[in-house]
Amino acid sequence: MTRHAAVSLSGLALLISLSFTAQAEEALRVAADPVPHAEILNYVKKIDPSLNLKVIELTSGVNANELLAHGDVDANYFQHVPYLREQEKALGQTFRVAATVHIEPLGIYSHKIKTLSALRDNASVAVPNNVTNLSRSLYLLQKEGLIKLKPGYDDPAKNQATPQDIASNPKHLKILEVESPQIPRALDDVDLAVINGNYALEAGLVPARDALGLESSQHNPYANILVTTPALAGDARIKRLAKDLQSEQVAEFIRQNYKGSVIPVTGQPQ
Repeated sequence: MTRHAAVSLSGLALLISLSFTAQAEEALRVAADPVPHAEILNYVKKIDPSLNLKVIELTSGVNANELLAHGDVDANYFQHVPYLREQEKALGQTFRVAATVHIEPLGIYSHKIKTLSALRDNASVAVPNNVTNLSRSLYLLQKEGLIKLKPGYDDPAKNQATPQDIASNPKHLKILEVESPQIPRALDDVDLAVINGNYALEAGLVPARDALGLESSQHNPYANILVTTPALAGDARIKRLAKDLQSEQVAEFIRQNYKGSVIPVTGQPQ
């Protein structure tokens, strides 16, 4: 080998090394709802500062799965598996679940009554208008004895319910389908509202204290997940973030900060 060739190979090795270093230092872009997802990710940044994590807080109307599909982010953290599967169908995309992190129990809230037993006939009930959370809301209303779904609708993980699947509605409740982020703003206009945990927290509600009815955390199919693409599923940064999010340290942060309104999957019965 000539001296020139040796120098060329050495230069090539240096370029390859620099390329890998740059890739390793590239920020991991994660789209997340402000509460609690972005708060949890910002805590991860504190306990694992060498992970170059860029948290992108979602605003109303932005579809984080579209961002992920288009390569605008590397992962997102805001949804549960049933919603993800519906999104895959709608977008014609395949995603990967990188970590299962926490549960935000869906809750029933009201500015007009203090207990569900005080609910009047013909009351209005705002529920999320997307397929999975609409179904989830109907199962919660059934759990609280306000409606009865058709036979066979006793497991939300198996059958998605719609208002057409209501078999019994003794109080003649008026089910109003509303965009999920808008439901907290509708509390003064309806008798009851079924609100996702993250939107309840953003609105200043404390699910564990303020909800008149709350989902159970046990055997709950709606745990929130870290999602990425098949191409990035093996990325070391994704795996590291997944490990951080599923750590006991993060679980304790969730327990201490959300007091039962957000429940870590770590340590929960499956």
